[in-house]
Amino acid sequence: MPDTAAPSPGGPRLERWLEAGLFGSRWLMAPFYVGLIVALPILLWAFGKDIVHAAPRVFADDGKPEDAILLVLSLVDLSLAANLVLIVVFSGYESFVSKIDTGDHADRPDWMGKVDFSGLKLKLLASIVAISAISLLKTFMLLGEAPVPRDTLLWQVVIHLTFVVSGVLLALMDWLHCLAEKIEAEAHRH
Repeated sequence: MPDTAAPSPGGPRLERWLEAGLFGSRWLMAPFYVGLIVALPILLWAFGKDIVHAAPRVFADDGKPEDAILLVLSLVDLSLAANLVLIVVFSGYESFVSKIDTGDHADRPDWMGKVDFSGLKLKLLASIVAISAISLLKTFMLLGEAPVPRDTLLWQVVIHLTFVVSGVLLALMDWLHCLAEKIEAEAHRH
């Protein structure tokens, strides 16, 4: 039944003002994304520092293949973190602030504008799982060189498994949500 009560004087104007303010408040998120972009040069600095400090050990006469593998794992870890920052910045900005107008730029990533909040959560958690796995692998590789406290190793495994289980549960929840939407849409069709 439609609402038959007369709107209060000034109601629509107040409502429009409030809604415009709420809609405009999305721009308060923009500094967060700019701050994340500032983190990229910091990650680049750490990436370069890893190369400069680890490369001499790799190329030394007594360098072991494990040193090269550990260097590559560290670099992949930093690269994944940087990719994660870009995914969050692009997807978050486009989802919550404004569309990024790149025109017909040939280098625009295919996924830009297509990753919704659900996809962003899954990509975020997948990246965290990969970073956790790399950290755990580095710890396993160091077991032969130096004793790793059992508690440290146990906590790394527990934390990694927690991320994996969280990722699986998040994906399952999204799948169930999509399934429920399909069932509801099918019910409305009939």
